[in-house]
Amino acid sequence: QVQPVESGGGLVQAGGSLRLSCAASGRGFSSYGMGWFRQAPGKEREFVATISTSGSITYYADSVRGRFTISRDNAKNTVHLQMNGLKAEDTAVYYCAVGVFSTRPESFSYWGQGTQVTVSL
Repeated sequence: QVQPVESGGGLVQAGGSLRLSCAASGRGFSSYGMGWFRQAPGKEREFVATISTSGSITYYADSVRGRFTISRDNAKNTVHLQMNGLKAEDTAVYYCAVGVFSTRPESFSYWGQGTQVTVSL
């Protein structure tokens, strides 16, 4: 079992940057695909980015492609989401998830508690 814990959220002005981190405790981190999802108030949880076990393959939602970058460090059991050019519509609780390389929430077995990202105009 791998338990992810997110950090790095906060308040930032539009156009700014934030770097989210996800530290995963437990064994076998390098054998899992990882994902980031987000949920804004009143909306369903949506896919943001996913990364393969080795980190060689990544995939992004259209809404963040070119602005966000997902990466991982298997030696440190961590995955990061670098977010640049933030927009007000990026405001949400961001969740780290452990599973497979996928865009579907049901493909992920373990979820963090989430970290709030708020982008002000």
